[in-house]
Amino acid sequence: MAKSYSSPGGFLLTMWKRFNRFPGGTWLFTRSLGWMVPYTGTIGAHVRELRPGYARATLPDRRRVRNHLDSIHAVALINLGELASGLAMLTALPNNVQAIVTTISMEYSKKARGKLWAESRVSVPEVREEIEHIVRADIHDRSGEVVARASVCWRLRLVL
Repeated sequence: MAKSYSSPGGFLLTMWKRFNRFPGGTWLFTRSLGWMVPYTGTIGAHVRELRPGYARATLPDRRRVRNHLDSIHAVALINLGELASGLAMLTALPNNVQAIVTTISMEYSKKARGKLWAESRVSVPEVREEIEHIVRADIHDRSGEVVARASVCWRLRLVL
């Protein structure tokens, strides 16, 4: 019988801990995540760090994520921001709270070139009734400058 997980975040963290014990574990985790959530795998991001309420992922600069301006495409950036914010949010949620994205927006500060990394930190507020909660993910270039910032609105509600 398959093990029952109390939440998606609990499942993700269990997977992370299992795979991370081995060389190439972050790669294996990322590929498994891309298999479970196929669209997530399309940009070729790599989850580098995951813990409750925190996620960091990288995106290599290569032709398939570029646009006609010779920089990384806006949609690849928003996908990377959603990945980081989603992992951070799901791993921070208490077992009795469900979450779904209702709105996502992106601010672009400069052309994104070179290897990028996205980082998101989440503190989940107390949920007594259905609420909306904004989670941000900053996307940095090699020099550490923020090239884009994702704002993801999550609807949180108690599961009875």
